[in-house]
Amino acid sequence: MTSVLENVAIDCADAYELARFWSAVTGCPVHPEVRPGDHETMVMLSEGPVLYFNQVPEPKTVKNRLHLCLRPTTSREAEVERLLGLGATFVADHRKPDGAGWAVLADPEGNEFCVLRSESERTTMSRGDD
Repeated sequence: MTSVLENVAIDCADAYELARFWSAVTGCPVHPEVRPGDHETMVMLSEGPVLYFNQVPEPKTVKNRLHLCLRPTTSREAEVERLLGLGATFVADHRKPDGAGWAVLADPEGNEFCVLRSESERTTMSRGDD
C-alpha cells in the first residue's frame, strides 16, 4: 500500500489573495468556484498536487520547515525579477559565482520559497548545486 500526494497545504491569512499570487507565479488557475473572502482555495497545477490555501487565525512566526522550489522556464535572474514584481520579497542569496545556487524569496505572507536555475541554465553551466 502507498499514499498519493493530493495537495500541498499552505496556512495563510487571506486564502483568496495568496492563491491569486501563486496562480500568477505558476501560470495555473485558481479553482473556478473560489471567490474573494473564501477561507479555502486551490491553485490547480497542470501536473502534480494542487496548492491548497487554508485561512487560519494565527500569523506566520518562524521559518518554513517545508517550502516550494521553483525551476523557471526562463533564466533564474529573470524569474526572480518577475516574482519580485508580483509582490514577493527577497530573503537570501545562495547564488554562486559559477552560476550554481538559488535565491530565496517569500510570498506576500512571508512563506519562503526558492528559485533554482532553469533546466537550460543547468545544461549550459556546470551541474553543481541547485
